[in-house]
Amino acid sequence: MKISANNPQRKSWLSVAKNSDFPIQNIPFGVFLTKDDIITIGTRIGDSAIDLGALHQLGYFKDIPLTDDIFLQDTLNDFIADGRKTWRLVRNRIAELFDENNSELKNNEDHKTHVIFTMDEIEMQLPVDIGDYTDFYSSKEHATNVGIMFRGKDNALMPNWLHIPVGYHGRSSSIVVSGTPIRRPNGQTLPVGETQPVFGPSKRVDMELETAFITTAANKLGESIPVDEADEYIFGMVVFNDWSARDIQKWEYVPLGPFLGKSFASTISPWIVTMDALEPFRCESPKQEVSPLPYLQQKRSDNSYDIKLQAILETENGDKNLLSSSNFKYMYWTMAQQLAHHTSNGCNVRTGDMLGSGTLSGKTKDSYGSMLELTWAGKEPITLKDGSTRIFFNDGDNVILNGYCENEEVRIGFGECTGKIFPAK
Repeated sequence: MKISANNPQRKSWLSVAKNSDFPIQNIPFGVFLTKDDIITIGTRIGDSAIDLGALHQLGYFKDIPLTDDIFLQDTLNDFIADGRKTWRLVRNRIAELFDENNSELKNNEDHKTHVIFTMDEIEMQLPVDIGDYTDFYSSKEHATNVGIMFRGKDNALMPNWLHIPVGYHGRSSSIVVSGTPIRRPNGQTLPVGETQPVFGPSKRVDMELETAFITTAANKLGESIPVDEADEYIFGMVVFNDWSARDIQKWEYVPLGPFLGKSFASTISPWIVTMDALEPFRCESPKQEVSPLPYLQQKRSDNSYDIKLQAILETENGDKNLLSSSNFKYMYWTMAQQLAHHTSNGCNVRTGDMLGSGTLSGKTKDSYGSMLELTWAGKEPITLKDGSTRIFFNDGDNVILNGYCENEEVRIGFGECTGKIFPAK
């Protein structure tokens, strides 16, 4: 089925700023609370939020086989479970309906009052019920940097890293939507020079500049997903900040890896951008130095996406400091490889599961995706616009991540993924 929604020549009768993340070619999906305290599934064009539940009730999706309540829910899970054909039909129809040459809704003032809201009239919600969350460690540059810090240059990458997409099972209950305050975690740490741990607020709260993808139901327990079929089960992507307490993490991670240093909070952007919308921005991923085992070998080479990523620190005085400019295309292990590996042992993946990319760092210091790397474990503090310095984040710091794709014809973005740090309790 043709992805007509991607037509770069299409314009909307809704107002869309030139540099908007949300032109009519995007049509992401999310969940929001309206001014009437109604939770609905919606989409966004420009600065207009569109109530898909109301659109459906008014008959605008009558030619698409949808249940009556598909958009009248507080998560996208059931819609995602309907599969790629449904996602594409709905997205194509929305693009058609809001095309500048279509007067169906454009000239119906009564319907528009029930369907269209300004962004300040709504409150974005967590878009999916995330049953399981896995975080990968798939940026070679990030893994190398961290390895050098803790093991030295000669042993930077662990022996398995070039053979498998390394990951760990994260905590889904503490994933929150952009704008949710982040409480500095308490935990056990081992101060430098001490032999006994202490308990108290983390002194090394860090960001991780990541993306994540959301799956539909993919396989039954005991079955695996072939790598060249994995894309069919990926609904879309979000920008993701996997907050980290580096001092807690350092003390606890041997022998079983991340635990309380990661599970206190993870933030996602509220709009899920579909893989269909990102299709024009496919690109090649980094050449893999060691040929993967057959189950991880992909037929197509354009198996990544050119998604520009930024991390910005907003201080309490309102200054915005660019910390990092990176790109999703730096990721060594692709999403398809991650999903194929995840299910290779028969692990079942369900609708609404989320898989994180891991910190996405480039080769240059200004593209490193964590404060751990940007300050080289605290040895090289960053000076901000107001003259203050940071090794890790202070209370009151607002961390803003964003991502977007852009070519000569269109820009497709994710919106902001923000979290302000509050003092520990």
